[in-house]
Amino acid sequence: MQTMCPPKRRGTVDAPASFDLMPVKPISVILAEDHAGFRKSLKLLVESHPDIQVVGEAKNGNDAVALCLKLSADVVIMDIAMPILNGLLATRRILEVSSKTRVLMLSSHPDPEYIKQAMLFGASGYLIKQSSAPVLAQAIREVNQGKTYFSASIPKRLQSDCQKVFAKRQATKP
Repeated sequence: MQTMCPPKRRGTVDAPASFDLMPVKPISVILAEDHAGFRKSLKLLVESHPDIQVVGEAKNGNDAVALCLKLSADVVIMDIAMPILNGLLATRRILEVSSKTRVLMLSSHPDPEYIKQAMLFGASGYLIKQSSAPVLAQAIREVNQGKTYFSASIPKRLQSDCQKVFAKRQATKP
């Protein structure tokens, strides 16, 4: 005996009983921080957000560059004061070898000169180490989208100047 399906109404579509949404790829992050204890805490803070995943950790600037070559991370959280190769030079090298990677500078130094230098060397943002976990996650998301991000404690005028440097750099990218 043959079973018959009821006729379809015009304009209807057969849909599966259940379907999964396409999983969103988490933002891949490399942590470049020379203090192991702080790096471990930073990893816990970052990974408390399901859309962000730490894929590598570096204890100096050279290691950060090597990891970027190997892993092609979306974002590098870079301590400005790194041994062997400082965070500024490491940022420049990372952007030379992995142009799609964004660098978010993380420092305990809110000095305007450090901030300007970070932007000139290619950073997409600058956070003070005392920033909260939600602020850190928001900064990662923003720089991953090609935007800039600065700690709220950084004066607006300095942020504006740094955004101009960033915009000029973006305009000259091949």
